[in-house]
This record gives sequence, C-alpha cells and structure tokens, in this order.
Amino acid sequence: MKYEIKYKPSYALLVVNLDQGETITAESGALTYMDPSIEAHTRKREKSFWGTLGLSLIGGQSFWVNDYTANAPNAEAGFVAAPVGDIEKLEVRPGQGYVIQKSAYIASTQGIDLDIKWEGFSKGLFGQGLFMIKATGDGQLFINTFGAIDTHTLAPGQTLIVDNFHLVAFSETCSYKVTKFGGLKETLLGGEGLVTQITGPGDVHVQTKNMKEFVDWLWTLLEPRVRSRAR
Repeated sequence: MKYEIKYKPSYALLVVNLDQGETITAESGALTYMDPSIEAHTRKREKSFWGTLGLSLIGGQSFWVNDYTANAPNAEAGFVAAPVGDIEKLEVRPGQGYVIQKSAYIASTQGIDLDIKWEGFSKGLFGQGLFMIKATGDGQLFINTFGAIDTHTLAPGQTLIVDNFHLVAFSETCSYKVTKFGGLKETLLGGEGLVTQITGPGDVHVQTKNMKEFVDWLWTLLEPRVRSRAR
C-alpha cells in the first residue's frame, strides 16, 4: 500500500493509495474523503464481543471500525484524527509490536491486532486510566498525536523518563515502570503527576503537546465568561 502523510506536523492528513483488492482499516470517524471505487464495510473491532467492548469502554477506542477496500487500481482515501497534530507510521512485525496510548490509533493495514493489557489498579499509564493498548501482528500502524512527534531510540539498558500525558507509544521490547514525579511535594506541586520510566531497547514516541494542559488553559479563558453568564 502506498501512502503519504501531508501537512505535518500540525495538521497531518494520512493519504493512502490502494491497489485493487487492497484494504485499510481505520478508526470510526477518521475518513475525510475517498474515491467512489472504494467500498466501505463497518464491523466490530474484534471477533470477540467482549474484546471489542473492552477496547471501546476501557481503551478509549470506538466500538466499530471501517474496512476500506479498493475495487479498482489507484484508489485514494484520506484519514485524519480529531487532535491538531501529527501522524506517524509504525512498522509492526512479529515480536516487534508497540504499546500505544488509548485514542492514538487512526488506521492500520491488514494483519494488525489491537489488544488490551491489564496493568492493575496501581498503574495509571498515560495518565488517562488503567489500560493501554498493545498493537501486534505484521503490517503498518498509523498513530496520531496532539502536537508533533518526538522519537527517542533507546539502547539496551538506556532509560527515559516521560510525562504520562506526553507519552504516545513505545516498542514492546521496552520495559517500563510508572512512578510518581519525585517525592510527594514534587508530585503535588510540581505539575507533573505520574511519569513512566522506559528502558530500552526500543523506540519511544512522545507528543509535544499535553491535552490536559491545553484544556486547563482553555478553561482559564472560558471560566470568566461562564461565571458572568451564570449570575
């Protein structure tokens, strides 16, 4: 499958060119346009009902995905994610999968499986819940971020500490540990909360913007107007 990521890094658009019979799977709502020769089919994300339901309710993904299959050569389709930011392609191979932030998934070629990995109540990876999504199989995986993507390649034993709201994805070959930011004082007052220590070998993908901080900043602008209208 041929593809191009346009308008990087702020307003990224994934454009795929499908040969006849080729299929790409995309998150529900990700389509921006497609050639009329492409046929779309909506299905549950997984064969297992409970697996699909888990990804939907816990993983932050839609209950449904769409398969786009070309019925003619050179069929083009465009996909985009809601956050203003970048799109990156990850090559997934057997034994070389990725752990990705929930809601980071935008599209994938055939052969990519998404699964939930239970981490227990003491984790809280990515700062957005107790679950993360593991992508395995053989193919291409496209992820979206809020802001640009900053990639770090870790050597065996090399460690990187990442704020959970900036962490997007890392190789399944990496080990990781979710910890507090410094001591109690730093956790409460330092503005960082939970961080993740990731140890290589593997790649770590970080987004340059923080959705929580953006929402908090936006509320500082909206709150005075909301309060004034509520009086």
